[in-house]
Amino acid sequence: MEVITSRDEFRKATSDVRAGGSRLGLVPTMGAFHEGHISLLRAAASSCDVVAVSIFVNPLQFSSASDLAQYPADLDKDISMAQAVGVGLLFAPSAQEMYPRGEPETRVEPGPLADRLEGASRPGHFTGVATVVTKLLSLSGRCRAFFGEKDFQQLALVRRLVADLDLDVEIVGCPTVRESDGLACSSRNRRLGPDDRSAATVLFKALEAGRDALSTGARQSAEVEATMVGVVAAERRAELDYAVVVDPVTLGSPASLSGELRLLIAARVGPVRLIDNLGVK
Repeated sequence: MEVITSRDEFRKATSDVRAGGSRLGLVPTMGAFHEGHISLLRAAASSCDVVAVSIFVNPLQFSSASDLAQYPADLDKDISMAQAVGVGLLFAPSAQEMYPRGEPETRVEPGPLADRLEGASRPGHFTGVATVVTKLLSLSGRCRAFFGEKDFQQLALVRRLVADLDLDVEIVGCPTVRESDGLACSSRNRRLGPDDRSAATVLFKALEAGRDALSTGARQSAEVEATMVGVVAAERRAELDYAVVVDPVTLGSPASLSGELRLLIAARVGPVRLIDNLGVK
């Protein structure tokens, strides 16, 4: 595995992959690998000849310096885990390398998909995401890029970004990986103490309750959402941000509770803000 820290070297390495007739798979990450990341790397390896993974904790998508500073990092462990699953290229630039002139004046505004839910709770977050993803896809060139469904709003936004900007990239969404008790794998889970870790399972329990309400005949979004809210309200360690049922493409309120839907939830448990979602039909 080749470890690269320079943008120019990464661009050349990905270009060389394509020049050699190989299909490139890209997995953009912020590191602190867990089984969710590993599942993305394996998915990329199953359909691409060479897998490239980027590790970059992007300061543009954090609302505070303290949140950025608390984000977990263990590059040596990430390198070892990536090598173990057959990654060919690992791109780990510094913030100065990615933004050599400081925070960029030119940024990618992601539009209406970013205005609600996570966008409303974390102003500017998705502008940071869209900007760094555009940079990474520009550096990588033609590829298949793999994103997890756990960050479902981000996945929807990236799909729209690629379509609107005519980028030569195929976006592949991959299923959420969960712990045995249902908690979605997340780098932020490391910051949960034992009691908060147990309480955090309430997010998935609320999603399951919403799914059950739909399967037993709920006909109004408000009814499904109230069910999820009630589950979270029973957990004193959890502070709900939102629990909604949306159209999986527009992320708006569905015209009817039929076809494919997506349940989205966000809550703070102790010191950590967690998100999760569940697809239903």
